[in-house]
Amino acid sequence: MRILVVEDDDRVARGLVTALRHAGYDVRRVATGAAALRAAPADVVLLDLGLPDVDGLDVLRRLRRSESTAVIAVTARGEERERVTGLRSGADDYVVKPFGTAELLARIEAVLRRTRAARATAPDHPVLRVGELELDTGARTAAVSGQPLSLTRKEFDLLALLAARAGSVVLRDHIVDQVWHATWEAPSRTLDTHVAALRGKLGGRLRIETVRGVGYRLVAVDG
Repeated sequence: MRILVVEDDDRVARGLVTALRHAGYDVRRVATGAAALRAAPADVVLLDLGLPDVDGLDVLRRLRRSESTAVIAVTARGEERERVTGLRSGADDYVVKPFGTAELLARIEAVLRRTRAARATAPDHPVLRVGELELDTGARTAAVSGQPLSLTRKEFDLLALLAARAGSVVLRDHIVDQVWHATWEAPSRTLDTHVAALRGKLGGRLRIETVRGVGYRLVAVDG
């Protein structure tokens, strides 16, 4: 597995590269956002958000255009607001400095498991349709009334899970387990944030209903 480390601090970068190579990963390191965007594709990108040339969130959003690459934000920005912004921008996970090597490796392994699982299950249900929504799980594209939706990786995974059981309530715990695998501190609260974002993007033709204390249900709106 190929890992790209995007880190401008040489000391931190050396430690990361050494630990990852010791764990058996093929690792490359770059120090700027521009270099990260020019780099060869990787399975996982460890992205420092405090880069010297480009805002890390801008780099994250551009990296998110490739669905084959997972991105873990590695940063000193540990406030909840910063974590939510990073996750809504498309990060698959968020690791706050300072962190332990064992924790980081576990998060990388969890992200890779989710990526492999998504690829393995996508052919079983290639296209999901709910009312005006068409969601291609193989191509990882979504559209409402023929208009493409711009979704982050997590938004797509959440919408696909709800669409696969449209009309039925999907339990909060099940969503957190399937979409986030509970790999960071507050997946339940972030679930609410992602649902709010999806509601805004879906418009009035589909509705994500809250079943208080239980979960969420995706339904088409007639007319």
